[in-house]
Amino acid sequence: MPQYFLLLSGEHPSLPFAEVEAILEAEKIPYRKRQKTRQVLRLNTTATAIEALKTRSAFTRVLCQELFCCKASTGEITNSIRSAPLEQFLSSGDSFAVRVRRIGKRTGGFTSVGLEKVVGGAILDKVKRTKVNLSSPEKVFFGTITSGYFVFGLKLAEVSPTPFRERRPRKKPFFHPSAMRAKLARCMVNLVKPIAGDLLLDPFCGTGSLLIEGGLIGCRVVGFDADKRMVKGSMRNLKFFNVECDGLAVADVKNLPISKANCIVTDPPYGRSASTMGYETKEIIHDFLKTAIQSLDKGQSICLAAPITSNIKLIAQKVGLTHVQSHLLYVHRSLTREITVLEKS
Repeated sequence: MPQYFLLLSGEHPSLPFAEVEAILEAEKIPYRKRQKTRQVLRLNTTATAIEALKTRSAFTRVLCQELFCCKASTGEITNSIRSAPLEQFLSSGDSFAVRVRRIGKRTGGFTSVGLEKVVGGAILDKVKRTKVNLSSPEKVFFGTITSGYFVFGLKLAEVSPTPFRERRPRKKPFFHPSAMRAKLARCMVNLVKPIAGDLLLDPFCGTGSLLIEGGLIGCRVVGFDADKRMVKGSMRNLKFFNVECDGLAVADVKNLPISKANCIVTDPPYGRSASTMGYETKEIIHDFLKTAIQSLDKGQSICLAAPITSNIKLIAQKVGLTHVQSHLLYVHRSLTREITVLEKS
């Protein structure tokens, strides 16, 4: 399989990596991890992986076909360029640009701009009658300096953060301070590995953030909430983003009007701005998981966000769910979220 590398978001240390693997596994795309460093994942996979990640991922930034990986020193880099098969990607007369991103502290005594000039010069020497065009190049070569390594390749795609910014909570017609950011919502949807056509359930739909992200990647979506105002607001938001919903209704989590779903993604109420209607958060989560497990088949998943103090692993064990992974997300001094994936075994 060809070699690729991904520059991932630095917004969280583990979620971007988990999201990539979940997407590839959902789409049944073969892959093999080669190296994981800060914000960079090197892997062997197929070309279909690039399209899937570009379309679905929230925390992937740049996707490249790898040409080489070496120690982050000028000598190692120039030697690697001389032996790299650049002629396979760059023909006589082509224009190109080089972009370099440094992750973390300065490495090797050079700046990103300085290294771009060094690499660009080496490419000009190797592939004759090519030219540099920084404004509208035909090809873009991309390199990252991370954890003492320089990874370099041909840029294939870039994931723009703009659509996620356009779906941030305050951009939606119905706003509530407990609403989840679009990028985190998309990542949580990806973690349960749905494919287009799967039925995604959110039993605490709130403003509809998770339903919107599920719908935008092709899932059928169903949402419930005990608060009538939230259901109406969620309906407004889904309509605004042209997401069709298979069902949206007022319902209590103990008695959901649905018997089957392919996956469940949710953010139960907790914190100062969310109404728990007099119930303890742990009690809400226990009742939800006890009900949710009946809607899933063996091997299907749940992803939920909850305060770390809720002890999700213990509650899941009590109702017969297997803990798959957890990611901690600091919100403020009194709240750290635990993004948890559970599976019916």
